[in-house]
Amino acid sequence: MMEFNEMQIRLILIPIIVTVCLSGCFSSSPDDIRAFLKPQEVETSSENYILQPADQIHISCTKFPTIHDQKEKIRPDGKISFEGIGEIQAAGKTPAQLAEEIRVKAIQLYKLPGVKPIDVLISAYQSEYYYVLGQVYESGPRLYSGRDTVSKAISLAKPRTLAWLNKIQVIRPSSDKNVKPAIFELNYKRMMAHGDDSKDVLLQDGDIVYVPPTVLGWLALKVDEFFTPIERSFSGAYTIRRATSDRGYY
Repeated sequence: MMEFNEMQIRLILIPIIVTVCLSGCFSSSPDDIRAFLKPQEVETSSENYILQPADQIHISCTKFPTIHDQKEKIRPDGKISFEGIGEIQAAGKTPAQLAEEIRVKAIQLYKLPGVKPIDVLISAYQSEYYYVLGQVYESGPRLYSGRDTVSKAISLAKPRTLAWLNKIQVIRPSSDKNVKPAIFELNYKRMMAHGDDSKDVLLQDGDIVYVPPTVLGWLALKVDEFFTPIERSFSGAYTIRRATSDRGYY
């Protein structure tokens, strides 16, 4: 029976892996960029922001010292609580809506003059995330601020040497099973080299930026992934043979 050594196995499998790699393609559509907004098209304001658990708010109400200047983190059940007025549902409301609900509760204890005696400010956005995955040093979720662009997201994530910066995939998942995710391709390298921001868009909560490896980088990763266990097997077999041989001398 013909036996193959490690080098022969590599020579047989590498062309197969290359063929598979080159036959693959990214799933993207240039028109899908329409699902994203440009930075200059959006005027960000916290007025329409919907509060969610983990967001932190700052209460300003000089006429109500019990709650004035307090900072509260919205609990997992969506509520906040204050001494004297009790629990209030905060999740699902805008800062203005929450301020009005606090005012309604507070006027039962204090006389609060003025049109807007209570102000709710967002001190920390902690409930929404976007994701940067692939060939970057700092992959994973990042807190969404409302002004996060693709270029900013990639820069903060710090691309690796194997990153294919010409083929960045920007993905907006769909919660509707009948609607396909919006995916478009971005040439980050050209964007940085030529100042081409034609495809630089604002991200939203849940968006994914995928930084793929180059073809050669993908190949190197796959070869390493395939041969690492084989090399360990060879190493293990050699160790066993060496140990058996050593015992033969005693």
